[in-house]
Formats: sequence, structure tokens, C-alpha cells
Amino acid sequence: MSTATAVKIPSGEESLTEGEVRAWRGLLRAHACLAKRLDAELEQAHGLPMTSYEVLQHLQDSSGGRMRMCDLAEQAQLSRSGLTRLVDRLERDELTELGRERLAEARGTHLAVVREHFFSRFSEGELSALADLWDRIAPCGNGAGNGNGNGC
Repeated sequence: MSTATAVKIPSGEESLTEGEVRAWRGLLRAHACLAKRLDAELEQAHGLPMTSYEVLQHLQDSSGGRMRMCDLAEQAQLSRSGLTRLVDRLERDELTELGRERLAEARGTHLAVVREHFFSRFSEGELSALADLWDRIAPCGNGAGNGNGNGC
């Protein structure tokens, strides 16, 4: 027996303003565009998908190069099962041993793509303002957590 409940959408609900639509769709478009570009560049240059790069980078940044799987999944924005499959693939491809070397090689590509297609579009002040805005939505990305003990 299913315990799922249907979500009722009230009729006559106010629609989004033009500014809200532009902001929301712009965020989604920008994220998708940058993620696709970065994934393609990392895959082409290093045979390393962006998700693998992100997981290896989070491990590199952690103390002792180790993290609990649930914490790593949260930081890499993957489901726990998705992370398990990815880690199994990294181990199968022997990237755990070569991970630091592959990560170092890919870091330059990652940085070049992010600088060219994101950072170069904004001033330092705008980047700081963006970071402050993102922290309103997802404060756990800055190491502060979200205050409810459940991560993001």
C-alpha cells in the first residue's frame, strides 16, 4: 500500500513575476550550460567526468583524504547510491590510487573553464555578491551548515 500523498495545487494561484521567471530560468540555464561545458572539457582532456572530478576534489580537500560516504555524497551533491556506484567505478578503474595525479592534471582544465566561462563574466564585487546570495539558499556550502543538523 502506497503512503505517498498527492500535492494539491490551489487554483487561481498567482504566477511568477517576469523578474522571478527570468531569475529562476537564468539560474537553471547557467548551471546547465556551465556543467555541460565543464563535463565535456574534463572528459575530453582527461577522461574524467565532472562528477568524478568533484568527488576526488572533495576527498583531496578533506583532512587525511578521507570522508564519510554520507558527507561526501552531500558535498558532491549526489545520492548515496549514486556516490556508491561512482566510488565503485573509480576503484574499478584504479582511480583511487591515481586519483591525486589525475586530479592534479584535471585541475588546470577545471580552473581554465571556470575562469573563462564564469569568473571572467563578473567583477570581484559581483562575485562576492553572488557568493553571499548563494549562501542565503545553501549555507552549508560555506562550511556553516544549515542550522538544523541535517546538512543541506
